[in-house]
Amino acid sequence: MTAASTTSSRPFVYPRPDAPLHCGSVSLEKLAREYGTPLYVYSADQILERLALFQAAFADRPHLVCYAVKANSALAILKLLAERGAGFDIVSGGELERVLAAAPEAAARVVFSGVGKTAAEIDLALRAGILAFNVESQGELALLASRAAKLRIRARFAIRVNPDVFAETHPYISTGLHEHKFGVSIATALAMYKSVAKSKWLEAHGVSVHIGSQIASAAPFGQAVERVHSLVRRLARAGIEIRTIDAGGGLGIDYHTPLPTNPDGAAFDPARRVHAYAKALNAALDGFEGQLLIEPGRFLVAQAGALLTRVLNVKRNGKKTFVITDAAMNDLIRPALYQAHHEIVPVRSGKTRAPKPRIVDIVGPVCETGDFFARSRPLAPVEPGDLLALLDAGAYGMAQSSNYNSRPRPAEVLVEGKTARLIRRRETIADLLAPEVS
Repeated sequence: MTAASTTSSRPFVYPRPDAPLHCGSVSLEKLAREYGTPLYVYSADQILERLALFQAAFADRPHLVCYAVKANSALAILKLLAERGAGFDIVSGGELERVLAAAPEAAARVVFSGVGKTAAEIDLALRAGILAFNVESQGELALLASRAAKLRIRARFAIRVNPDVFAETHPYISTGLHEHKFGVSIATALAMYKSVAKSKWLEAHGVSVHIGSQIASAAPFGQAVERVHSLVRRLARAGIEIRTIDAGGGLGIDYHTPLPTNPDGAAFDPARRVHAYAKALNAALDGFEGQLLIEPGRFLVAQAGALLTRVLNVKRNGKKTFVITDAAMNDLIRPALYQAHHEIVPVRSGKTRAPKPRIVDIVGPVCETGDFFARSRPLAPVEPGDLLALLDAGAYGMAQSSNYNSRPRPAEVLVEGKTARLIRRRETIADLLAPEVS
């Protein structure tokens, strides 16, 4: 498969004007009948295409694509990526347990990030033999040293530096400025590396950076990695050899991309964005002979997923029209939490009769005014029982879901070629009550 062949494909399409929305060659109507709604549907082909874009873009440089597990931690997706050589970026012991369950052989391709690792999580990762810890404070480095000594396992580490590079994104997912909780200053990092240079149980393996998420421009990534590379050169002059530079993740997608009317139409070109990203990083790394680590999450899985939901009711309150669905903010919280935009389309497009759109609010049944997916959004007329698809929901959808209002979480289906399979069954009330004692 060439890069050109992946740039225009979108997994969710209407194969014909009179046909329902499909994921690849599988009808979403058929999936709704078989598995019910709400339902998360993912395209395995799309995920692997996106992984291949990164692997091809950095083919001339030693590199490892470490998928950010927090974006979507489904075991089937982790296994799918591991089989194609991906590593993993984790931020908790639970995520490490997921990687070990899905692909135990991938433990050596795991980097452990996050500002608040516990002693138990560090012990778990040391025993698993992960690639490296991305350390975020002096206190954490001391804890890592003590746990490594206790277990008599040498710990490879990278210090996450804060390059003070501004990236235009939502303030909740910007992480590269000095006022954020993440990382340490470059000056502090230099001192930390020197302080443990002779440690028996710590090995300075890399330098890490991550400036935020959902960043559209390649320039901030290049600026951040330039500053990291400068630190690596200073460390080399001090006799500390660094073998990896971890550039983090954060490459953004376009949530406003209209759904194409045919499988080959798309305004958003992922290959062009990955090419610009690789060009910026490679320029910043000129002269560095070690391994590059990158940590994409959203870019790999977001546009590969959709949340399928059924209309329960269409209600008018004064001048407002509400489309009430069986999915809610507990299933997909991004619109309520981030004011995030998701394209929402009827599974039956109605293109044969071209209905005039109505301006509606698309909301769920949860008892919160904030339970909405879209406000004042044009939508073709729908009726109770109709199906809607919330697109670009493969990242931070199921991963951030909850049981608010005692609602069981959705099932998940993975589509591979012409085959769809259940990768997580729908929760039951028995599942929700099982851990509790009355």
